[in-house]
Amino acid sequence: MQVEAGTIVEKGINWILNPYDEFAVEEALRIKEKLGKGTVHVISVGPERAQDAIKSCLALGCEEATHLCDPVFDGSDSLAIARILAAAMKKMSYDLVLCGKQGVDLDCMSVPILLADLLALPHASVVTKLDISEDGKKATAYREIEGGKALMELSLPALVTCQKGLNEPRYATLKGIMAVKRKKIEATQAAAIDVDVALVGTAGSATSIQEVFLPPERTGGKLVDGASAQEQAANLVKLLQTEAKVL
Repeated sequence: MQVEAGTIVEKGINWILNPYDEFAVEEALRIKEKLGKGTVHVISVGPERAQDAIKSCLALGCEEATHLCDPVFDGSDSLAIARILAAAMKKMSYDLVLCGKQGVDLDCMSVPILLADLLALPHASVVTKLDISEDGKKATAYREIEGGKALMELSLPALVTCQKGLNEPRYATLKGIMAVKRKKIEATQAAAIDVDVALVGTAGSATSIQEVFLPPERTGGKLVDGASAQEQAANLVKLLQTEAKVL
């Protein structure tokens, strides 16, 4: 990775579908297959390159997609992105919202929870197992916590964030890849979802990145002398006191 003028140089970066979102897509497809009904709709906020990730989802078997793309969205933080998604989803019908637990770029883990609040949906985060009742009215979510597991029952519609271990994402088949050509990605701008542009983008964000920098280069290690393990331990303690100054 390269950093120039406080920002990451994006030239040459190979953009992929967020790994945690892969678990969300796979779970949605499995639920549809198990129930024998339903439609999996992908929705994403981002620049033109986000279409590559959306097409990856369509190739896996998702039927519909919405790409929320508008210059006024540029620079949006987690809250602003959640506002954009919420505005679009208020015009849609859905029974279950599945999200990756976090994006692997900024690792904030906040967009899904903010979205659930804005949509007034019950939610469960970091889920490793999910069961949907046969009537489609209730979900049972399992979460791994320190020292055990937590079980939550949610009335639908609800929002769930997906953790590693929930499933094993499938690979796109050649048939699925070819089918993408017949599927439409609905390009949607701010005016179409009635979002307040003053609350999105850089101006509408509650947080901002002040600086991006690479960590300092690591120096080589140091061998501790000593004729015995006891002498080496004593010399190590001296070094921690005199050089590292941590004791």
